Amino acid sequence: MFGTIRKHQTWLWAVIITLTVISFVIYFSPYSKMNNTRRMKQDLGSIYGHKVSEEAFGNAYREVYLRYLITSGHWPDEQARQNIDRETYEWLFLSSKQEMMGIHISTDRTADFGREMVRSLQRAGINSPADLAKVLEAQGFSMADFERFVTHYLGLQQMLATLGASGKLSTPEEIKGLYVREHQDLATEAVFFNGSNFMASVTVTPDAVQQFYTNELANYRIPERLQVNYVAFPVSNYLAQAEQLMAKTNLNEIVEANYQRFGTNLFKDAKSPEEAKKKIREEIIREQAMLEARRKANEFARPLLDVARPSVEALVTAAKAAGISLQSMEPFSRETPPKDLEANEEFAKAAFSLTPDFPLAGTFKGHDAVYLIALDKRIPSEIPPLDKIREKVVADYRYDQAKNMARQTGLGFYTTLTNSLAQGKAFDDVCASAKISPLTLPPFSISTRALPGVEEQISLNLLKQLAFTTSPGKASGFQWTAEGGVVLFVKAKLPVDEAKLKIELPNYIAAVRQQRQQEAFQLWFQQEFSRNVRALLAQPQQQPPPNLSTRGAKKS
Repeated sequence: MFGTIRKHQTWLWAVIITLTVISFVIYFSPYSKMNNTRRMKQDLGSIYGHKVSEEAFGNAYREVYLRYLITSGHWPDEQARQNIDRETYEWLFLSSKQEMMGIHISTDRTADFGREMVRSLQRAGINSPADLAKVLEAQGFSMADFERFVTHYLGLQQMLATLGASGKLSTPEEIKGLYVREHQDLATEAVFFNGSNFMASVTVTPDAVQQFYTNELANYRIPERLQVNYVAFPVSNYLAQAEQLMAKTNLNEIVEANYQRFGTNLFKDAKSPEEAKKKIREEIIREQAMLEARRKANEFARPLLDVARPSVEALVTAAKAAGISLQSMEPFSRETPPKDLEANEEFAKAAFSLTPDFPLAGTFKGHDAVYLIALDKRIPSEIPPLDKIREKVVADYRYDQAKNMARQTGLGFYTTLTNSLAQGKAFDDVCASAKISPLTLPPFSISTRALPGVEEQISLNLLKQLAFTTSPGKASGFQWTAEGGVVLFVKAKLPVDEAKLKIELPNYIAAVRQQRQQEAFQLWFQQEFSRNVRALLAQPQQQPPPNLSTRGAKKS
């Protein structure tokens, strides 16, 4: 049985809050149909003590895939598929609970809602239920799956209204107080003490640098690094082929659907819709070219890897025969993968698992090419001698001492300030006496999301913490920052903009009530699911279920 379910079920809220228009434009390739990819277990667990049947599990499984499609515009990606079994049990539980609660959605309501959904898909080339049926059938789904999903989705809305009703009982006055607390600005001034202002005051001596280096040895250690040789299959070699292939599809419709969905958000530098569409088209073709590069790389790698003892010599021979140059990467560590490669943790893990006995790894997709790598050598971890990195150590020492000076000065100023404020002196007068110029910050509230010009010196969250735990007319304690430290003076709470409050409050009340309704429903869901579901999770699937092709939007 599962433990406590994740506190915030992203998928659940995606279904409850909104349905996103499907865009059949994500760049994946189709695989075999789902009913051929999963072997059902004899025992699929139970819900409220009733065994889960293969039919019920299969239906819920398909509905989860459709939910991903409806809410995100594409089938589940590789990461999402890792949780597909868990989410199937969650969806199956909610569907079962609807029956227990006597929630029945009429066929007319289901049909009306389904037709509305189909109408919203017109820009993706789906103009009728018949069009949708063909798209679904091409991927192993049926309209019955779609209709069942719509029915359960509508039932979920009714469950939310019933089981989350207690969350909507907050009064307008209570929520207005919450709005004021979150949106009332503070007027503040800050005194920053940064190490960069004290650099000239630092005296550097050889003994001090030596001692600093000795104390900080761990920070200068260079981790174990790896050097690998590789052959590359550049994406540029396959662009012409990809363009010819995509010319046979409904490429213009795919480009238009992407543009309608994302606008110019994908390419901020596009100066016109035409330029944005051109870039989208180029990206689609480039992605197709990358798929071809991956296919060619796998064809090249397969005979080298499908042997008992892969060898670098065999790679050299094969590369020479194919007219491909063998190149060498700069040494890299687990934490700092090669700069020219969009490498992830899996790349570093695979690379560092290479040994002289097994020196080859599978293919990896980089930014501009697909790579096959082979072990060259390991470079052990080391600490460079001081003479080799003296310039860096001296700079680090100087800055470390400057920050210490800044912090000592800041602490001294804070002591003077608190004593002076207690004696009735004004903040500005204390700063003037100390020959310090405070920085007047822009007004901000708890709801402020950005504060340009300030966040370079202190994080917004830390600034809010200091400000909203300090009373007006008082100064915060001296707070360390990455560059030194800061003292914040809270001058006053500013009046709330009544005109803005009047405009925004109705929507704010609705949003807070909806959030609390969802929280109440989520609490019920966590408790009920953990108590009443016995779920048997399958092992990760070796073959992923079907993904949506860029050709999925093609009109019949």
